[in-house]
Amino acid sequence: MATKPHPQRILVTGGAGFLGSHVCERLVDEGHDVICLDNFFTSQKDNIRHLFGRPNFEFVRHDVTEPIRMEVDKIWNLACPASPVHYQYNPIKTMKTSWLGASNMLGMAKRCNARILQSSTSEVYGDPTPEFHPQPEEYRGNVSCIGIRSCYDEGKRAAETLFFDYHRQHGVDIKVVRIFNTYGPRMHPYDGRVVSNFILQAIKGEDITIYGDGSQTRSFCFVDDLVEAMMRMMDDDTGFTGPVNIGNPGEFTIKELAELIIELTGSKSKIIYLPLPQDDPLQRKPDIALAKERLDWEPKVQLREGLAKTIEYFKGLDLGKYSKPTNHTAHRNSEKWKPAVKQ
Repeated sequence: MATKPHPQRILVTGGAGFLGSHVCERLVDEGHDVICLDNFFTSQKDNIRHLFGRPNFEFVRHDVTEPIRMEVDKIWNLACPASPVHYQYNPIKTMKTSWLGASNMLGMAKRCNARILQSSTSEVYGDPTPEFHPQPEEYRGNVSCIGIRSCYDEGKRAAETLFFDYHRQHGVDIKVVRIFNTYGPRMHPYDGRVVSNFILQAIKGEDITIYGDGSQTRSFCFVDDLVEAMMRMMDDDTGFTGPVNIGNPGEFTIKELAELIIELTGSKSKIIYLPLPQDDPLQRKPDIALAKERLDWEPKVQLREGLAKTIEYFKGLDLGKYSKPTNHTAHRNSEKWKPAVKQ
C-alpha cells in the first residue's frame, strides 16, 4: 500500500480567487496545512468560505506587494488581477503585483528553501504571428510594452525573468506554468472575460456582445483540468522548471462560443458586434506537447461539459454579492491614444 505523503505547510497567494480557491481546496483535501493569502481586490470570500472550518486551513488578509514573513515548504504565487476590466482599472498596481509580488515571494522561497510556482500566462506571447500557431514555449512573443494590456502582459514577463534569475543566481527551486484561458465555477461574474460575459448575458436574456467580427479564436480549459496540471508540475521532482503551457488545445472562434452558450442556456439572446479592443490577440491556442511529455497530462473535460457545469454555477449565484467593475473605458478609448511617431 502506498504511504500517504507527509503534510506540508503551503502558502497560496491569491488563494481566494478563481484559480486559487480551487488550489486551496485540493491541497486542504490532501491533508496539507494551507495558508491562503489574499487582499480581496478581485476575489471573493465566498470562494473559500467552505474551507474556514477545516483545521488545516488558515486565511491571512494581506497584499503581496508588501513584505511578509512566514515559514513554509511550498509557495503557489497566484496573486494578480487576471482579466482586462480588473487589471486595467489600476495598471500601475497590476504591474507592482506581478513584479513586487514575485520579488517578495521569491525572497521567502530563498530564505525558507521552499519550492515556488509562478502562475504565468499565455499573454506573454502577445498577439502571435501566424507561424507560431499554436504557441510553443520557445516562442518569444509579439507584445507591446506600451499598450493598455502591457501592465499585465509585461508584468508577467518580468516576473518570469525574476524567477529564472533567482533560480540561476540563488538556486531557488522554481516552477513556471503559462496558463491559457480557463473557466469554471467560482469565476467572478463581472470579470469581463468572454465566458463569464456570455453566460451572464445569456442567462439575463441580454444581447451577447462580441468585440470584433467573432472570428478570433481562443482555447478554453476547464478549471479541474488546469489544477491537475499545476499539481503535477508542483509535485515534479525531476528538476523541470518550465515554463510549460497549460491549457486546452481545442480551438473555437468567439462566435462559436457565443452560439454554444446560447444553446446550453436556452436563451433568446441575440449576438451584437462591437469594435475590437487595442492589442486584443486574434489567435490563442497552446502547444501542450511539453506538458504531455514532462507531466503526462492533457485536458479531459470537453467544452460542452465544462460550460454546462459553469452555467449551473452561474445560475445559482446571488449577483447582489458581487461588485461590478468601475466604468472605466480602457477598451473603448484605445483608438484615442496612439504612441507618438516621429515624422
